[in-house]
Amino acid sequence: MRAVVQRVSDARVTVDDETVGEITEPGLCVLVGVTHEDTPAKAAQLARKLWSVRILDEERSCSDVNAPLLVVSQFTLYGDARKGRRPTWNAAAPGAVAEPLVDEVCERLRELGATVATGRFGARMRVTLTNEGPFTVLLEV
Repeated sequence: MRAVVQRVSDARVTVDDETVGEITEPGLCVLVGVTHEDTPAKAAQLARKLWSVRILDEERSCSDVNAPLLVVSQFTLYGDARKGRRPTWNAAAPGAVAEPLVDEVCERLRELGATVATGRFGARMRVTLTNEGPFTVLLEV
């Protein structure tokens, strides 16, 4: 699994002008990509990492300050544009595999005590955020 993690002051996902997920206080906006070899164990590992990684102000984690997370599925994180002009998506897991694993990340975060907002899997989403820092990091498990 791969995640692009951004420290944000606020973030929102809309689908067809409807807000489907939102955090209105400092936290993390997390774009999650799933590949073919990913498992529920990797989803749990990613959730633990997201909850404990110290990238908020003063080197704190979400668990330290009970910061919310907005988690959005992002299959394009496994796009490959090294050859030609058109990316391939061969490394991205199909929706039937990816959706339950992204849901697993969210569920595990909630079990850890996190407040989690989400996008809508497979929808054409508009993600709006205010990146603090700016601070963006790539996590892989």
